[in-house]
Amino acid sequence: MSLFGPSKMEMPDPAEALPGRTEAMEVPARHFVLDVPLLPPFPPGCGIVLFGMGCFWGAEKCFWPLDGVISTAVGYGAGYTPNPTYREVCTGRTGHNELVQVVFDPDRLPFVELLRVFWESHDPTQGMRQGNDVGTQYRSGIYVSSSGQYEAAMSSRRAYGARLAAAGYGDITTEIRDAPAFYYAEADHQQYLAKNPGGYCGLGGTGIACG
Repeated sequence: MSLFGPSKMEMPDPAEALPGRTEAMEVPARHFVLDVPLLPPFPPGCGIVLFGMGCFWGAEKCFWPLDGVISTAVGYGAGYTPNPTYREVCTGRTGHNELVQVVFDPDRLPFVELLRVFWESHDPTQGMRQGNDVGTQYRSGIYVSSSGQYEAAMSSRRAYGARLAAAGYGDITTEIRDAPAFYYAEADHQQYLAKNPGGYCGLGGTGIACG
């Protein structure tokens, strides 16, 4: 088998996924933008959700300005390889998605507002790609930590899907499921666009409002 497997547009067979490692990635203690802890424990009562919406550099940046966001981080999940590296994820042989972990105060920031930013900031109809970024790691996904989040995400998918269909878009391909293990990405990927203001960002929405 080649390094990249049969296709970066298809999920790999779990038996053929890269083995990974037991050691977790070392990441900075503080958030570069918000100056808060990057790692748990987080404040009691906070909500946590994982979003996949293309390259995680631009995706993470979408959530920094929101009042009520406690912390964000980028990483990998919804695949098979424990503690993967960025290079390994890019091969398509880990099954992982590039994810943004959003920790938020639900008393200040309703979950539906996070969903609005999620839907409007990318095109959720593109399958295993987002613009010019192609591969399973760029698929659209919402990975929830409660039944309430799940129900809200499913409801918003139906509502936004109807809006997109009316505008001529295809079906939403976003996967919505319970949050998997979240593996933090390497330190240089955390808050990448704040550290590199001119860095690449391929994120782009459809221009259709979520409502």
